[in-house]
Amino acid sequence: MKKFNVLVVGGGSTWTPGLLKGICARQKTFPINRLVMFDVNENRQKTIGEFAKILFQEEYPEINFDYTVDKEKAFTEDIDFVFVQMRTGGYAMREKDEKIPLSLGLIGQETCGPGGFAYGMRSISDMVQLVKDVREKNKNAWILNYTNPAAIVADALQRIFPEDKKILNICDQPENLLRSYGRLLDKDPREFDPVYFGLNHFGWFTHLYDQQGNDLLPELRELILEGGFRPVDYEQRDKSWLETYAMVEQMVRDFPDYLPNTYLQYYLYPDKVLNKLNPSYTRANEVMDGREKRVFEECNRIISVGSAKDSHVVHNDAHGEFILIVAESIAFNKGDNFVVILKNDGIIDNLPHDAMVEVAASLTANGPRPYAVGTIPTFYKGLIEGQYAYERLTAEAYIEGSYQKALQALTLNRTVVSALKAREVLDALIEANKEYWPELK
Repeated sequence: MKKFNVLVVGGGSTWTPGLLKGICARQKTFPINRLVMFDVNENRQKTIGEFAKILFQEEYPEINFDYTVDKEKAFTEDIDFVFVQMRTGGYAMREKDEKIPLSLGLIGQETCGPGGFAYGMRSISDMVQLVKDVREKNKNAWILNYTNPAAIVADALQRIFPEDKKILNICDQPENLLRSYGRLLDKDPREFDPVYFGLNHFGWFTHLYDQQGNDLLPELRELILEGGFRPVDYEQRDKSWLETYAMVEQMVRDFPDYLPNTYLQYYLYPDKVLNKLNPSYTRANEVMDGREKRVFEECNRIISVGSAKDSHVVHNDAHGEFILIVAESIAFNKGDNFVVILKNDGIIDNLPHDAMVEVAASLTANGPRPYAVGTIPTFYKGLIEGQYAYERLTAEAYIEGSYQKALQALTLNRTVVSALKAREVLDALIEANKEYWPELK
């Protein structure tokens, strides 16, 4: 069986230990020859890297592992897969993304509304540079982007690299939802055959078939309406995430046709959600005080004792395992089904062909093969068209350096609506992102 060379960009992430444990667990199904972790933050990278050395020595001694902050060492000619989980600006900028809108009476969230706009604008530059760095030496590596604000970044990458067919933008939230459905139904989520349509963080499951062709969605809807909804890993989740999943019951009650992505709460109930958010203590603070501390404290403990046995460093196995299953499907031409972000090109026939839609597709060695959705109902089409226009204008604002398009984008966003508020938050975000954004004129 072929062994693969893998580069992890953003190796200092708190999600990396879960990925590393997943690599050990799946060494027979996705064998790796060389693994390199790259990060721009040397301290974070060193802590996770030293943890990795101990873990691999005990669980995967034959792997050729290294970590670095040197691009020349990281971006080489023989890479097969690049796993991208970088966060431009780190948690310091995420905190601003959340708190600046909240200070102006708007939703403050990492990937939705003005915060998602700011994060997307910051991320485009780094993602474009990453693609250039990879392609300078390697034309054939698969670039799997799974933690950036994928909608805005996917739109920009499609416009800048229209001929590159080996960039895959994929979000783990549909996978988390499928695993949560599996726990609720007491079934293996990898056996589900989902039907899904929408945009990233803005979509719906319309059917959920089992291996016998039975649609489980009606049963699932009733279970959610009767007993609420929790994430598959709710024991590990922070309070804000439990509240986010709990809102699914409200959405299903009001709009029972389909099962929603959890992030739709910010667009369908911005007033209700805003009243629950604390302008002084946001999810960024929750992460920094919670997962961030837990992961790095445990990694440092492991480094000090020299053993990863019986460690508790992994948070959310789904995140780390998910991208490995995706890579396996591509590497071995398995054609497994995933929800991915692709250029529409008629998949949803009453949406623009150039929209970057999120739909179910089988992943093969030659790329995604999407399943046609057809015509979607007016209510969902209307919601998606507004969000699509916001995402497209955000990408154009970055590419063209256009203040006007940035203002138009935020005015269209359902969490903002008011042009006065849009200008106010845009000006505040411009000031906070001077180091990251192009100048908007």
